[in-house]
Amino acid sequence: MATTGGNTPGTPRVLRAMNDRAALDLLLEHGPLSRTRIGKLTGLSKPTASQLLARLEAAGLVVATGTTEGRPGPNAQLYAVDARAAHAAALDVTPQRIRAAVADITGTTVGEFEVDTPGRRADGAVRQVTEALDGAAKAAGLTRADLHRVVIGTPGAFDPNTGRLRYASHLPGWHSATLLDELAAALPMPVEYENDVNLVAVAEQRLGAARGHDDFVLLWNQEGLGAALVLGGRLHRGFTGGAGEVGFLPVPGAQLARGVARTGSGGFQELAGAQAVPQLARDLGIRDLPGGAHQDVAAELVARASRTTSGPYQRLLDAYATGLATGLASLVSVLDPELVVLSGEVITAGGEVLRERVQAELAELAAARPRLVLGGVPRHPVLRGALESALATTRDEVFDTSR
Repeated sequence: MATTGGNTPGTPRVLRAMNDRAALDLLLEHGPLSRTRIGKLTGLSKPTASQLLARLEAAGLVVATGTTEGRPGPNAQLYAVDARAAHAAALDVTPQRIRAAVADITGTTVGEFEVDTPGRRADGAVRQVTEALDGAAKAAGLTRADLHRVVIGTPGAFDPNTGRLRYASHLPGWHSATLLDELAAALPMPVEYENDVNLVAVAEQRLGAARGHDDFVLLWNQEGLGAALVLGGRLHRGFTGGAGEVGFLPVPGAQLARGVARTGSGGFQELAGAQAVPQLARDLGIRDLPGGAHQDVAAELVARASRTTSGPYQRLLDAYATGLATGLASLVSVLDPELVVLSGEVITAGGEVLRERVQAELAELAAARPRLVLGGVPRHPVLRGALESALATTRDEVFDTSR
């Protein structure tokens, strides 16, 4: 027999908490709502909806924000989630820089900061992280201690069995066996770590091209070539966190490479990674190559090729599309996803012209027929995914009124 003193499912305390969370989620989704509208959306009576809002207001989770235009009286009062209830942070780490952002509980970004990290300073990771985090917090009018949680996105993945970063030999200063302990000691809030491409998939699933899809592959081509696998609505990370490290995938057209874990290259990366595009251009007789980092050069070449209907640039686009489709053919043959999201600056530079070519090539190379789409989160997708991940856990903790 259920009692009302604990958290047994079905007790009044648990039911109130469930209704509270449903109302908070509706306010996040729709913005300010009246008590009448909340009652209709949740199926609660007006008195129960009023009690709910009073409870959430007292808990510091909602605030009154004005009234419905043209409607007098208490039923016109609008309520919204109190953005000050909690703040979460995110970091996007690359060999060149660390980008940090802070968002309030509603998901609005309120502070950003970027730290350049040139060179190979092997002892500077903790200092760089705290500098970036403190800068974003200061931009939001907060301090490090005000942040509820932080998610850090890096290339590769931290092996859950050893705590060491794997598959990212190009990230200096992040391979120490004591790094995670040092970061935990320096940061007062819970810290989570996630692969950068996995975080792009989180952003696309919650905000972009993969919304409503529980089975999809995301192919990312920017500084490196990688993939994220979402199966049954959940990220598949693998035993060591290395699921999706497709840059190492042996593929036709690329020389069979051995010792790829030591060299950090081989296979698919050599066929269709950012560094392969300039070489393809040279092989086709293109001489006016742009300057800059290899991903910037590749993106500019792909963008030029997407605007050209003949000549060497057209052949460059065809060759690049075939390279991407070659690696994708192995992925979709094993996973049979509903959707493939193409993301990263080198791919998106080709736009729909490139997407159509990859789709056509994939249809020739694989029996599976997933739909290919371009990513829908154009600005800092790794950082946005990290924020979404941090916010999801923060909301679960802060919105829990059953305690």
